[in-house]
Amino acid sequence: MGITVRYREKRNRWVVTETHNGERHQRTFAGTKEGEKQANEYAASRNAAVNDARFNGEVMGRQPRRTFLEGVERWIDEYDVTSQVKAIRPVVAYMGPDVMLGIEAVDKARHMARDLRKQGRSQSTINNHVQVVKRVLNLAYREWEWISQPLGDKLKKPNPKNERHVYLTEGDLRRLLQAIPDSRGDDKKVIALAAVTGLRQGELLSLEPSNVHGGRIVLRPDQTKNGKVRVVPVPADAQSWLHDLPFASKKHTIRVTFEAARAAIKRDDLRFHDLRHSYASLLAQAGESMTRVRDLLGHSSLLVTSRYSHIFDAGLDDIGARLPQLSAAFCDQTATKH
Repeated sequence: MGITVRYREKRNRWVVTETHNGERHQRTFAGTKEGEKQANEYAASRNAAVNDARFNGEVMGRQPRRTFLEGVERWIDEYDVTSQVKAIRPVVAYMGPDVMLGIEAVDKARHMARDLRKQGRSQSTINNHVQVVKRVLNLAYREWEWISQPLGDKLKKPNPKNERHVYLTEGDLRRLLQAIPDSRGDDKKVIALAAVTGLRQGELLSLEPSNVHGGRIVLRPDQTKNGKVRVVPVPADAQSWLHDLPFASKKHTIRVTFEAARAAIKRDDLRFHDLRHSYASLLAQAGESMTRVRDLLGHSSLLVTSRYSHIFDAGLDDIGARLPQLSAAFCDQTATKH
């Protein structure tokens, strides 16, 4: 690629030639002093335009550079971000309107995590904020082709040390649901489904009839936190609850209903999200593998699912009991020695 200025004596013309992506473009000017001046000015302007395009990433078919804010706006436009609004707002305020998508956004996110840590915020909160930046960077690379590297992978989310380990037993769940009057119909269904599907509150409220296929809930990429399709089986006795989709419940009505129910069973320590943790616990107790639990919960990796590892460890002794008992094979050898 280049721009040249030459005088063609036979034609008595000044010629500016520009070569780009294998194509050549020419523009001619009069063979006079004034024509020479115009040709050089034109060549200089084209050089400046090409350099500016290179800086903005437009040369060789690349997209112009985008800001992090542009990425957030497109994410919100194309996906259901209901469950992440609480984290998106402070992240956008911290990142500002001028941070570019790329390593600049990665560095800014790392500074954000350090600042939040200095403020004494929990690791879970810090991870939620970092996840917003990771999500935008991942979309910019994998779907929008706005950046050429998977920079989202550079942002790490350490496991929280302050994890909640509150799990409801089947009996606890039954008492919680019995404390909810039938007049709170849709709220009651949402709370019950959270316990038997592990869906997040935002995912449950986004459900439509088209999400139900043969006794399973199939979440679209725009409905999940990690942007991937997720298939979750629904127990037979709960499938009738899906006939009324979409649910009329709102976040504030669910909160009122849930808080009244937990007070009725004297469990003010419970949170709605504990229903999701309880689902994971029930799966582990039912003998499901950690990889299966990861897929059903929609975790991005086993590292996230490992918060439940102590539940899976509880079954290790049972595995030993199911293995062959071979000690009898040593009896004769022991007797022979004596």
